[in-house]
Amino acid sequence: MTTPHAEQLALDGLAPRKRRRRAPAEREPASDKPIAQVVLDVQATHLGRTFDYLIDEKQSEQAQPGAMVRVRFGGQRVSGIIWNRTDSSDTPESSLRYIERVLTLEPLVSAAMRRDVELIADAYGGTRANILRFAVPARVARVDQEQRLAESGAWQGRRRFADAQSRACDAGFDRFAQSYDHARQLRDALEGSAFASFVVDALPGAARWAHDLAWMILTALLAGKPAVVVLPTNREVNDLAAVLTGACGLRPFAPNQSANGGYSGDFAILEGSAMPPAERYRAYRAVATGQVRCAIGARSAMYAPVGGPALFAIVDDLAYQNMDGFMPYPNARGVLRLRAKAHGGVFVSLANVRSPISQWETNGDGDPSAVRETPTTGFSTAVRPLPAVVKERSPWIRWLNRDELARLADPSIGARVPHTAVRILTKALERGPVLLSIPADGITEALSCARCHRQARCPRCTGPLEHDPRTNGVRCRWCGAAVVNWTCPGCGGDRLRVVRVGAAGTAQELAGLFRGVPIVVSSRSQPRGLVEAIPCLPQIVIATPGCEPRVLPADGNDGVAGREYRAVAILDAWTSLYAPGVDARPDALANWMRSMALCAPRSRGGQGLLIGETDPVIAQSLMLWDSRLLAAKEIEERAQTGLPPVLAAACVWGRRDAVMQAIQRLGALPGGEWGTVSVGGEDMPAMLGPVPIPQPSTVNAREFADTADRVKAVVRVAQSRRAELAIRLRMIVARHVAAREPGELRFRLDPKDLI
Repeated sequence: MTTPHAEQLALDGLAPRKRRRRAPAEREPASDKPIAQVVLDVQATHLGRTFDYLIDEKQSEQAQPGAMVRVRFGGQRVSGIIWNRTDSSDTPESSLRYIERVLTLEPLVSAAMRRDVELIADAYGGTRANILRFAVPARVARVDQEQRLAESGAWQGRRRFADAQSRACDAGFDRFAQSYDHARQLRDALEGSAFASFVVDALPGAARWAHDLAWMILTALLAGKPAVVVLPTNREVNDLAAVLTGACGLRPFAPNQSANGGYSGDFAILEGSAMPPAERYRAYRAVATGQVRCAIGARSAMYAPVGGPALFAIVDDLAYQNMDGFMPYPNARGVLRLRAKAHGGVFVSLANVRSPISQWETNGDGDPSAVRETPTTGFSTAVRPLPAVVKERSPWIRWLNRDELARLADPSIGARVPHTAVRILTKALERGPVLLSIPADGITEALSCARCHRQARCPRCTGPLEHDPRTNGVRCRWCGAAVVNWTCPGCGGDRLRVVRVGAAGTAQELAGLFRGVPIVVSSRSQPRGLVEAIPCLPQIVIATPGCEPRVLPADGNDGVAGREYRAVAILDAWTSLYAPGVDARPDALANWMRSMALCAPRSRGGQGLLIGETDPVIAQSLMLWDSRLLAAKEIEERAQTGLPPVLAAACVWGRRDAVMQAIQRLGALPGGEWGTVSVGGEDMPAMLGPVPIPQPSTVNAREFADTADRVKAVVRVAQSRRAELAIRLRMIVARHVAAREPGELRFRLDPKDLI
């Protein structure tokens, strides 16, 4: 028989312990500025503001602006950065919570970096948390302890440069001044303290761009300025690091082999996923504390925590890797120029091919007032190689199209590799390696004229046409308009054909033309993958764009001539006529110039071959090594059609009803506030599209219903309204998320492509 108050008997030692309820710790708000405004690591757009928390008096010394903290937000603990400290808060005192823990004893994000984050977020329509997610690497506690030892003087810090660096800088300037115009203006800007922007057209030559950029970095460091350099891929990072170490005598940030296990160096490599978390955080802290004054790396290096009038440089700003793949999709070029202007530093865009935005910035012919200033663009001074130096340093480039082969009486007109090219390449193989650049695998199909093979374009917006499987008709990829009764503006033909291109089987085809010659295939789609380097021996190298192996000197040939290809040939040039992107022609020229730059100059017998039909402007730009020809043509055509950078543009995509509602709230529909835009003195619709786009690669069965009708639209405004466009789109998306309206909705400013 049991009673309501009966107790369960238990053996000695097995009875459950009675836990004492601890009294809450007594906390007292800090006497000076007890309110911390914290930016939380929450990526939702409508939560992009700061949140107020109380600071305990015991934490007041460590809880400084820029420090990382752990706080309660809702029912979870999240990390955040203290953005500011104030005396009062608009939040009721009863709702304020205390900061639970200060994770870093020193500020992790400086005041200058916090201002940069705000400017970047406003320029691209994101939040501060969006930028901090990639700007600040994941914290590693043991690295913070190492950093405290470094600041106490136990480790070797920043060193003074020796006479060797000064001599290398002087030699670099002499070489640069003998090759480029406006060299002294660039040097004065690097040594001065005022903002300046430059667009440098690089000379050809194996690693010539790296030597020119190393001189700029060394000049800035000797002037007491930090330097930040963003490069397309890790291959270019390694190329630049080798030149900084070998030619300039700078040391990479690495263990200094001392008894205390410290780190030291002159430049640090900042990478995203390519570096272990501890190494990336250690390099970030070294740059943030000033131990290292130079940071190089791929796209993530654009957030290097430097302050003051620094050098902000980017190489090959046309590369698609410069566009971030996460909200708010900032572009490395715009971020670096924005930061350079905010810090009173120097911005340099160095590339073989001048991008349309660089051409637009230099169109003022020396008059800064002729170019519209926006948060991410503005006037830039062009630095061009001298014509005599270009002729000496570039290979002899020939365009083997139908007309040229007919003039040479070549019987193999129409062949992928005509007899003339085989003869030239065979002779070059007697002296060293030969590079054959082929198109990338997986190029999508395009429509062209069946008579003259010119790419079919929309008569309304000049966008590329494609086959619409839903209606079995033809529509534009950009504006989505259906096209009927199409006629070719070149020959008047009215028939279309589908063009499919690829690189499969190229090695087998060339093996029959060059019997007994070793063949190396470098492509990410091949079993061997990307080949980093090859010896300077007779062999044929077949590479897709971006996968060109570097040439290593053979025994007894350690000069510049031992690091060059003896000939470079561009195969299937006709594929450049059918690429669908807005930057299709500049991208094609950039790929070809990147390959040709690895060739020996004509003074050492280097030859370049462009095989196949292509746009004459692209061929002329390549043969003369003058990308201004194509860039000027691009700006002229974009001014007529109202495409960036003449106008500012934003891509808005997601579910159809969400996209159209966002466009309506923006006022970009016909009849709205921003419904029209002036193009060449005529009013045109501000919106292009919407056009259907494929489902995201991560879609699953549960999400398919929400993404079934997925579209993209392009909104165009004048460059003077670009900043307002970014803010408006951010508010529209924040409202969409906060109200839990159904459907996907995203946007991107300054897109690389419109489709």
